[in-house]
Amino acid sequence: MFKIAVLASGGGSNLQSIIDSIDKGYLNCKIEMVIGSKEGIYALERAKHKGIATYVVSKKEYGVKVSDKILELIKDKVDLIVLAGYLSILQGDILKEFKNKIINIHPSLIPSFCGPKMYGLKVHEAVINSGVKFSGCTVHFVNEDVDGGEIIFQEVVPVYFEDTKEELQKRVLEKEHILLPKAIDLISKNEVEIINGKTRTRGVF
Repeated sequence: MFKIAVLASGGGSNLQSIIDSIDKGYLNCKIEMVIGSKEGIYALERAKHKGIATYVVSKKEYGVKVSDKILELIKDKVDLIVLAGYLSILQGDILKEFKNKIINIHPSLIPSFCGPKMYGLKVHEAVINSGVKFSGCTVHFVNEDVDGGEIIFQEVVPVYFEDTKEELQKRVLEKEHILLPKAIDLISKNEVEIINGKTRTRGVF
Protein backbone atom coordinates (compact mmCIF):
# COMPACT_ATOMS: atom_id res chain seq x y z
CA MET A 1 0.00 0.00 0.00
CA PHE A 2 1.31 3.43 -0.99
CA LYS A 3 1.68 5.49 2.18
CA ILE A 4 1.69 9.25 2.54
CA ALA A 5 2.27 11.81 5.26
CA VAL A 6 0.24 15.00 5.03
CA LEU A 7 1.58 18.24 6.49
CA ALA A 8 -0.92 21.01 7.24
CA SER A 9 -1.13 24.39 8.93
CA GLY A 10 -4.81 25.31 8.82
CA GLY A 11 -8.31 24.05 8.16
CA GLY A 12 -7.21 21.05 6.16
CA SER A 13 -9.64 21.21 3.25
CA ASN A 14 -7.00 19.76 0.94
CA LEU A 15 -6.41 16.99 3.47
CA GLN A 16 -10.15 16.33 3.37
CA SER A 17 -10.04 16.04 -0.41
CA ILE A 18 -7.41 13.30 -0.04
CA ILE A 19 -9.43 11.52 2.65
CA ASP A 20 -12.55 11.67 0.47
CA SER A 21 -10.66 10.36 -2.56
CA ILE A 22 -9.45 7.38 -0.52
CA ASP A 23 -12.93 6.71 0.86
CA LYS A 24 -14.40 6.77 -2.65
CA GLY A 25 -11.78 4.32 -3.90
CA TYR A 26 -10.17 6.81 -6.27
CA LEU A 27 -6.88 6.80 -4.36
CA ASN A 28 -5.31 3.46 -3.48
CA CYS A 29 -3.17 4.73 -0.66
CA LYS A 30 -3.09 5.25 3.09
CA ILE A 31 -2.54 8.43 5.06
CA GLU A 32 -0.01 7.15 7.56
CA MET A 33 0.04 10.37 9.57
CA VAL A 34 -0.90 14.03 9.58
CA ILE A 35 1.63 16.49 10.96
CA GLY A 36 0.39 19.93 12.00
CA SER A 37 2.48 23.04 12.40
CA LYS A 38 0.65 24.01 15.59
CA GLU A 39 -1.95 22.81 18.05
CA GLY A 40 -5.62 23.54 17.51
CA ILE A 41 -5.79 23.54 13.72
CA TYR A 42 -8.84 21.89 12.22
CA ALA A 43 -6.72 19.69 9.93
CA LEU A 44 -5.74 17.68 13.01
CA GLU A 45 -9.40 17.24 13.96
CA ARG A 46 -10.18 15.94 10.47
CA ALA A 47 -7.40 13.38 10.84
CA LYS A 48 -8.44 12.30 14.34
CA HIS A 49 -12.02 11.83 13.13
CA LYS A 50 -10.71 9.25 10.63
CA GLY A 51 -8.42 7.55 13.13
CA ILE A 52 -5.27 8.85 11.47
CA ALA A 53 -2.19 9.34 13.66
CA THR A 54 -1.49 13.01 14.32
CA TYR A 55 1.58 14.92 15.46
CA VAL A 56 2.39 18.56 16.08
CA VAL A 57 5.80 19.91 15.14
CA SER A 58 5.83 23.62 15.90
CA LYS A 59 8.47 26.25 15.32
CA LYS A 60 7.84 27.42 18.86
CA GLU A 61 9.04 24.09 20.22
CA TYR A 62 11.60 22.95 17.64
CA GLY A 63 12.83 26.20 16.04
CA VAL A 64 15.23 25.52 13.18
CA LYS A 65 14.99 21.78 13.90
CA VAL A 66 11.39 21.51 12.61
CA SER A 67 12.39 19.71 9.40
CA ASP A 68 14.67 17.33 11.31
CA LYS A 69 11.84 16.40 13.68
CA ILE A 70 9.48 15.75 10.78
CA LEU A 71 12.09 13.54 9.13
CA GLU A 72 12.45 11.62 12.38
CA LEU A 73 8.70 10.95 12.42
CA ILE A 74 8.33 9.85 8.81
CA LYS A 75 11.64 8.18 7.95
CA ASP A 76 11.08 4.68 6.52
CA LYS A 77 7.33 5.01 7.09
CA VAL A 78 5.95 6.80 4.03
CA ASP A 79 6.45 6.90 0.27
CA LEU A 80 5.39 10.51 -0.28
CA ILE A 81 5.10 13.73 1.73
CA VAL A 82 2.17 15.95 0.78
CA LEU A 83 2.21 19.59 1.82
CA ALA A 84 -1.47 20.54 1.99
CA GLY A 85 -1.63 24.13 3.13
CA TYR A 86 1.60 23.74 5.08
CA LEU A 87 3.22 27.13 5.64
CA SER A 88 6.66 26.27 7.02
CA ILE A 89 9.63 25.81 4.69
CA LEU A 90 11.22 22.36 4.71
CA GLN A 91 14.99 22.35 4.67
CA GLY A 92 18.02 20.18 5.33
CA ASP A 93 18.24 16.40 5.22
CA ILE A 94 14.54 15.81 4.61
CA LEU A 95 14.92 17.28 1.12
CA LYS A 96 17.70 14.79 0.38
CA GLU A 97 16.05 11.77 1.98
CA PHE A 98 12.79 12.47 0.16
CA LYS A 99 14.12 13.91 -3.09
CA ASN A 100 11.30 13.91 -5.67
CA LYS A 101 9.02 12.48 -2.98
CA ILE A 102 7.61 15.73 -1.58
CA ILE A 103 4.83 17.64 -3.31
CA ASN A 104 3.11 20.92 -2.54
CA ILE A 105 0.01 22.69 -3.80
CA HIS A 106 0.34 26.44 -4.31
CA PRO A 107 -2.63 28.77 -4.94
CA SER A 108 -1.33 30.45 -8.09
CA LEU A 109 0.08 29.59 -11.49
CA ILE A 110 3.78 29.21 -10.72
CA PRO A 111 6.11 30.98 -11.54
CA SER A 112 3.71 33.88 -10.95
CA PHE A 113 2.78 34.98 -7.42
CA CYS A 114 4.99 32.54 -5.58
CA GLY A 115 8.14 32.39 -3.47
CA PRO A 116 8.93 33.56 0.06
CA LYS A 117 6.04 35.21 1.95
CA MET A 118 3.56 34.36 -0.82
CA TYR A 119 0.98 32.10 0.77
CA GLY A 120 -2.74 31.91 1.49
CA LEU A 121 -4.79 35.05 1.04
CA LYS A 122 -1.65 37.08 0.38
CA VAL A 123 -1.36 35.30 -2.97
CA HIS A 124 -4.94 36.03 -3.98
CA GLU A 125 -4.66 39.65 -2.87
CA ALA A 126 -1.55 40.09 -5.02
CA VAL A 127 -3.29 38.43 -7.97
CA ILE A 128 -6.30 40.76 -7.74
CA ASN A 129 -4.16 43.87 -7.28
CA SER A 130 -2.07 42.97 -10.35
CA GLY A 131 -5.06 43.04 -12.67
CA VAL A 132 -4.36 39.65 -14.27
CA LYS A 133 -7.38 37.93 -15.77
CA PHE A 134 -6.51 34.36 -14.81
CA SER A 135 -5.05 32.62 -11.80
CA GLY A 136 -5.20 29.04 -10.56
CA CYS A 137 -3.20 26.49 -8.64
CA THR A 138 -0.06 24.42 -9.11
CA VAL A 139 1.01 21.04 -7.77
CA HIS A 140 4.78 20.80 -7.81
CA PHE A 141 7.68 18.88 -6.36
CA VAL A 142 9.50 20.49 -3.45
CA ASN A 143 13.21 21.29 -3.50
CA GLU A 144 15.57 23.80 -1.89
CA ASP A 145 13.98 26.74 -3.73
CA VAL A 146 10.67 28.00 -2.33
CA ASP A 147 7.98 27.04 -4.90
CA GLY A 148 10.82 26.20 -7.27
CA GLY A 149 10.37 22.47 -7.82
CA GLU A 150 9.21 20.82 -11.02
CA ILE A 151 5.59 21.53 -11.92
CA ILE A 152 3.35 18.46 -12.06
CA PHE A 153 -0.11 19.92 -12.78
CA GLN A 154 -1.77 23.30 -13.07
CA GLU A 155 -5.39 24.38 -13.30
CA VAL A 156 -6.72 27.79 -14.34
CA VAL A 157 -9.57 29.90 -12.95
CA PRO A 158 -10.82 33.32 -14.10
CA VAL A 159 -10.19 36.43 -12.03
CA TYR A 160 -13.13 38.84 -12.05
CA PHE A 161 -12.88 42.59 -11.56
CA GLU A 162 -15.24 42.45 -8.56
CA ASP A 163 -13.44 39.56 -6.84
CA THR A 164 -12.44 39.77 -3.22
CA LYS A 165 -9.44 37.73 -2.14
CA GLU A 166 -11.78 35.39 -0.27
CA GLU A 167 -13.93 34.81 -3.36
CA LEU A 168 -10.90 34.07 -5.50
CA GLN A 169 -9.51 31.77 -2.83
CA LYS A 170 -12.74 29.76 -2.82
CA ARG A 171 -12.67 29.40 -6.62
CA VAL A 172 -9.05 28.26 -6.60
CA LEU A 173 -9.62 25.85 -3.70
CA GLU A 174 -12.25 24.00 -5.72
CA LYS A 175 -9.56 23.24 -8.30
CA GLU A 176 -6.99 22.38 -5.63
CA HIS A 177 -9.30 19.73 -4.23
CA ILE A 178 -9.40 18.04 -7.63
CA LEU A 179 -5.77 18.51 -8.64
CA LEU A 180 -3.99 17.31 -5.50
CA PRO A 181 -5.58 13.83 -5.36
CA LYS A 182 -4.92 13.41 -9.10
CA ALA A 183 -1.25 14.15 -8.59
CA ILE A 184 -1.02 11.70 -5.68
CA ASP A 185 -2.77 9.05 -7.77
CA LEU A 186 -0.33 9.29 -10.67
CA ILE A 187 2.72 9.45 -8.40
CA SER A 188 1.52 6.36 -6.52
CA LYS A 189 1.33 4.55 -9.87
CA ASN A 190 4.82 5.70 -10.92
CA GLU A 191 3.29 7.65 -13.77
CA VAL A 192 5.12 10.92 -13.17
CA GLU A 193 8.73 11.29 -14.29
CA ILE A 194 11.11 14.24 -14.21
CA ILE A 195 13.10 14.93 -17.37
CA ASN A 196 15.43 17.93 -17.64
CA GLY A 197 13.58 19.95 -15.04
CA LYS A 198 10.12 19.19 -16.42
CA THR A 199 7.60 16.49 -15.60
CA ARG A 200 5.88 14.08 -17.92
CA THR A 201 2.81 12.12 -16.89
CA ARG A 202 2.07 8.75 -18.45
CA GLY A 203 -1.42 8.33 -17.02
CA VAL A 204 -4.68 9.78 -18.26
CA PHE A 205 -5.38 13.22 -16.83
